[in-house]
Amino acid sequence: MDPLALSMLSQEARALLTRLARVHPFALHEGMVPAAALLPKAQSAIEQYLVGGRRELWGLIREFLAWLSSPAMAHMSAAQVQQRFSFLRLKFNAVLTQFDTFNSVITQRSEHEIGVWLSGLDVVCADALALPESYYEMPPIICYLDRGVGAAIRRARTRLPGGGSNPVSIIRVPRERMVGSGIASSIVHEVGHQAAALLDLTTALRPVLKGMQRGGSPHQDAWVLWDRWISEIVADFWSVARIGIGSTLGLMGVVSLPRPFVFRMAVDDPHPIPWFRVKLSCAMGNSMYPHPQWARILKVWESLYPPVRIGAARERIFAELNATMPGFIAMLMNVRPPLLRGRSLVDVLETSKRQPALLIALFNAWSRNPAGMYRASPCLAFAVIGQARANGALSPEEESELIAKLLTHWALRSTLDMSSTCAVLGRGGLARALRAAT
Repeated sequence: MDPLALSMLSQEARALLTRLARVHPFALHEGMVPAAALLPKAQSAIEQYLVGGRRELWGLIREFLAWLSSPAMAHMSAAQVQQRFSFLRLKFNAVLTQFDTFNSVITQRSEHEIGVWLSGLDVVCADALALPESYYEMPPIICYLDRGVGAAIRRARTRLPGGGSNPVSIIRVPRERMVGSGIASSIVHEVGHQAAALLDLTTALRPVLKGMQRGGSPHQDAWVLWDRWISEIVADFWSVARIGIGSTLGLMGVVSLPRPFVFRMAVDDPHPIPWFRVKLSCAMGNSMYPHPQWARILKVWESLYPPVRIGAARERIFAELNATMPGFIAMLMNVRPPLLRGRSLVDVLETSKRQPALLIALFNAWSRNPAGMYRASPCLAFAVIGQARANGALSPEEESELIAKLLTHWALRSTLDMSSTCAVLGRGGLARALRAAT
């Protein structure tokens, strides 16, 4: 092999090592107020994942350099060595891509107010994912802001760019949702995707949906669509169950687009037709929380987007969807995936605590004594706020100010709770915890 080519490739590999050494843990270079910081579980999961990737890459580069000086090089051409180095460089860029994925999330924590609010949203997400019993191991969830009108999630334990399993759930929150009750609708929907994956909900539902498509039903086309849309519908169901009518109002805000988009039906889109998705949200809400408000909200939606002149094909599909919707919702209400150990979704989501009359009573009580709202769980607080907004008892200005205060409170409380835990561990609790774990 040409000595000059060998020297150049060796120097390139060593240069990778120098650049890799400058990729430091986030804890050493991201400055933020304590209340805006990631919870330790999320920070630790990210750092451990990235440290593992850097350590693996460091070993591969060292191995490559040792190989360059080995006797095996006598039989290698420059092209063969270059090929191996090219794959090494691709691995290096994959590690940097993963670093940048988390860097864009964590950097926002240093922004004034925004960083603290994002920390508060992390607490909301954790509450939205938590169930009264240990049906699954909850992954850490972190939020960040981005442009656009819809939220999105990169679920925990899914493949990251360049390989590897994502150590945390990352929820992209639309910046235009900050701050109002609509933000809860967006993030709790995304949490629903993570919950559905942890409970394997779509696997439990699909056999019934497939059976309805084969069972000679006169509405087979509708069941094909329910099957196609099931992952998004389950997430909407989770959101309505967690925050009540606030979920539907938030959804209306997201899909309030020019009329062609609202009635658009794409054969490959996992999202329901936006117009019908709002109608389904109202129907799911009425099934969990029977109340005239759902019919009123649907009437408003239909006045904003009258379902007229939509074409014969859409009229036929809408008729089939309307005919099958009660049975489909009953299926959602009663599904019992194996991980729930015989219980239904409605049982474990404790929908009895989100009935409109109860939410109205809580809002009235909290109006007299605001301290009660700060002691409530975040999802319950958002459910109460959404109900108050639906009743016209809370203005947008009041809502925004209240939610900003709540997000700040939850962020600060989680920070102080963690500080208290660390103080307890520092007084001998760590030794006790280790003994209990062994």
